[in-house]
Amino acid sequence: MQGEDPFDQGAGSILRQPKAVWATAGASVVAFMGIGLVDPILPSIAKGLEATPSQVSLLFTSYFLITAVAMLVTGFVSSRIGGRKTLLTGLALVVVFAALSGTSSSVGELVGFRAGWGLGNALFVSTSLAVIVGAAAGGSAAAILLYESALGLGMACGPLLGALLGDANWRYPFFGTAALMAIGFICITAFLKEQPKPARKTSLLDPIKALGHGGLASVAASAFFYNYAFFTILAFTPFVLNLTPYRSGAVFFAWGLLLAVFSVLVAPRLQKRFGSLKVLGASLVLLAADLLILGYGNHTTAIVCTIVSGAFIGMNNTVYTELALGVSDAPRPVASAGYNFVRWFAAAAAPYLAPKIEEWSNVHIPFVIAAVAAVVGAAVVWIRRAALTHEARELEPRHAAEDGVTVFAD
Repeated sequence: MQGEDPFDQGAGSILRQPKAVWATAGASVVAFMGIGLVDPILPSIAKGLEATPSQVSLLFTSYFLITAVAMLVTGFVSSRIGGRKTLLTGLALVVVFAALSGTSSSVGELVGFRAGWGLGNALFVSTSLAVIVGAAAGGSAAAILLYESALGLGMACGPLLGALLGDANWRYPFFGTAALMAIGFICITAFLKEQPKPARKTSLLDPIKALGHGGLASVAASAFFYNYAFFTILAFTPFVLNLTPYRSGAVFFAWGLLLAVFSVLVAPRLQKRFGSLKVLGASLVLLAADLLILGYGNHTTAIVCTIVSGAFIGMNNTVYTELALGVSDAPRPVASAGYNFVRWFAAAAAPYLAPKIEEWSNVHIPFVIAAVAAVVGAAVVWIRRAALTHEARELEPRHAAEDGVTVFAD
């Protein structure tokens, strides 16, 4: 994959894709917007619902905890009702629970509605990657970069939308997301045709069984520690910066732009020159250094380091996705589900633990622990580098052939 140029203007270009791919990618942008949407308004939500930072952080915890568990269900569902119906079911759930989130009268209600939102997002996001890979022109390299582009754009625009609407009222971003996802529902209904169902249905245990593969288990374990660092930044930093919604939205918009640029433009070029594992290991170590400076620097330094972290997160996201989809002999949707099942637990843990750790110690220690987690992620990659390199190389021809058919096939 590293030898391909997905930006070539030929038939395999990332820019020349079927309408179904663009419709799915567009809805994916909005889905990822929902992750960072609440960042600029976390202090406003805490004030409006008279909640503590650790209580408000449960918005992330409930969301990602349900998302993690739901990863075991996504393949089971999509292999029975098809990718299109799974996408639409996920979108419908997001529309309903995002709208309900805007009506919450207590932090408990909001946390519960975010859990339902997480279920819908899990069904949509995991299936959208499989749909994009299966329907995109140009093979998996172009498809993954298109998916990462949607992720980066969504992560950049989410805080911006949250700031613009949340400055008036913290409830408005939730209603805005519901409206945008409703538009995504209409677009996918119009442009995406149902894909063939697989000959063999996916069981609930298939993602767990896929983790029995040493390479995939290693990638998932490394991503678990990385995600703890990632979501310490995303969920805890807004309280540390303590900015107005507009200023916080601007910071995380710049963060998201760097994430998008480095995931789509920089990471592939660095991978081609240095190799995926070297890029991933170096990026994780640099993220750890950035976290330490963020935790111990002054307010301006913290803002700068928050923005800069988007560059390392963007590179990591691209490399992890490619490794997870290419390192094992499991079908891509199954491998993705197993990998996401592990890593999203860290995304659920970090938002809750970081403010608790601050309560038990001081504001610096949550960032120290996040930095250690990033280094542990790099250590896993380093220790398992020989197996990861060998297994990915052995499986590349099989996945290259697989790109010509629907990814729901085994």
